[in-house]
Amino acid sequence: MKLITDTLLAQVSGEAQASPRQRKNYNFHPSDASRCNRLLNALEPCTYIRPHRHLDPEKEELMVLLRGRMGMIFFDEAGQVTETALLAVGSDAFGIDIPAGQYHSLVCLASGTVFLEAKAGPYRPLLPEELAPWAPAEQAAEAAGYRARLEGLFAT
Repeated sequence: MKLITDTLLAQVSGEAQASPRQRKNYNFHPSDASRCNRLLNALEPCTYIRPHRHLDPEKEELMVLLRGRMGMIFFDEAGQVTETALLAVGSDAFGIDIPAGQYHSLVCLASGTVFLEAKAGPYRPLLPEELAPWAPAEQAAEAAGYRARLEGLFAT
């Protein structure tokens, strides 16, 4: 048995803060080969998640926010924003189901943000055709500016 506790969320958040990518996963599934991936995903506001999609029709993603605040962004094939959703603990919207094939990204809007994620396994890195060609790569110099523009979609 593995309990999801405030202590565990704080531990994973601390690991995210210490990580150069400003995010950290905590897997509940036993291996990357597992047929169902269940994990905590801890994020900090400076992390950049390149817009992407999962072409495998079984790779829908379910995310339920446990702590913090994040903005979800959906894009069309040309990179235009088609829809956004603000998720926050204690608000009306705190989870989202993302269909396979849909370009999406998210921005972390509060330090210590953690969500529970579930999707079909096995884990495999994104293929080149799943990465948005119109968005900067994670390590590109333009990534920070692009992330800031996405965050601006949720400015209050």
